[in-house]
Amino acid sequence: MNFENYSNPDASGHYGPYGGKFVPETLIPVLKELEKVYLDCKKNPEFQKVFNSMLNDFVGRPTSLYFAERLTQHIGGAKIYLKREDLCHTGAHKINNAIGQILLAQKMGKKRIIAETGAGQHGVATATAAARFGMECVVYMGDVDMKRQAVNVRRMEMLGTEVRAVHSGQKTLKEAVSEAIRDWVTNSSTTHYILGSALGPHPFPMIVRDFQSCIGNEARKQILEKEGRLPNLLVACVGGGSNSIGLFHPFLKDESVLMMGVEAGGHGNNLGEHAARFDGGRPGILQGTRTFVLQDENGQIGLTHSVSAGLDYAAVGPEHSLLRDLGRCQYSRVSDDEALEAFQLLNRIEGILPALESSHAIAWALKNVGTMPKDNIVIINLSGRGDKDLDQTLKILGEH
Repeated sequence: MNFENYSNPDASGHYGPYGGKFVPETLIPVLKELEKVYLDCKKNPEFQKVFNSMLNDFVGRPTSLYFAERLTQHIGGAKIYLKREDLCHTGAHKINNAIGQILLAQKMGKKRIIAETGAGQHGVATATAAARFGMECVVYMGDVDMKRQAVNVRRMEMLGTEVRAVHSGQKTLKEAVSEAIRDWVTNSSTTHYILGSALGPHPFPMIVRDFQSCIGNEARKQILEKEGRLPNLLVACVGGGSNSIGLFHPFLKDESVLMMGVEAGGHGNNLGEHAARFDGGRPGILQGTRTFVLQDENGQIGLTHSVSAGLDYAAVGPEHSLLRDLGRCQYSRVSDDEALEAFQLLNRIEGILPALESSHAIAWALKNVGTMPKDNIVIINLSGRGDKDLDQTLKILGEH
């Protein structure tokens, strides 16, 4: 396929056979309003000026593209750069989208914000944006995730946000999304739902991708300044897929640039032991969109597992499903143990504490980049920092 002409989604919100709007009828006019406001704002220079000003002055963009010299030497293959989203205000890429969507909420006259969160970083980012703009905020979070991400729960509460525990199902991200959608159905006239990943019904995958594309746009400019050419390979972890699509999208038309998304391999290959949707899942519908979903033989949504709360989800963004079908992006998986090893290694040899989510991308590089020629260039998206994971990780390593 010639990606010079790549343009997604289509007018109905589909990425090939994926995407769409599978929601209660009451939300259709709400989604149409959101799409109209977003498309108007996308073309509005004043909106873009305010958004970019907030990214620069509040979020701290552009984030650096850092040559990981010691990691490169350790692996022994291609030259490795880290896109340092961990340096964003609140410690992850999630703030880019939260700021953009809260500006959309203002345009729609919505005074109340809701969100879901797994690792807590999207919740913290949304709570931070809500505090900055003086809006009421409620974040839904699975009880299991609240325990393993207790620090982020406290941060949200300090910011004035109400964190509502979800006790149904696995008590993780999928259940938090379901509760947020129920709230939104009930309160859509006054409430905007800031969905945190490139998931859900149209137009959310498009909106989140576009707000996160600042990652790839910056990386493209920075690598040309540093190396005078484009990278050979981009690597990013994939849960819902916002940090990865944010890095990948500005490079899609550059077919010389390969792209690798890394899913959570967990601790086994059976359903319920991992969260690798492209290695065990199949197309299905979950929480408003058609995409690759982990499910059993009867079509029931499968249980998932990952050491990283942010990757512990049964579905992946619909654009990732299309890019995988088209062969434009490749997807792999690494295990919990490999991610934990990478978490420790990057600390020791680069002085950088990565999130467990980002550690999956580092782990893939540890296994694969060593075979690449030394004149190749790899950019790994370091989507967040690992302060939130430290207590959990030390506990796991102590048990091992």
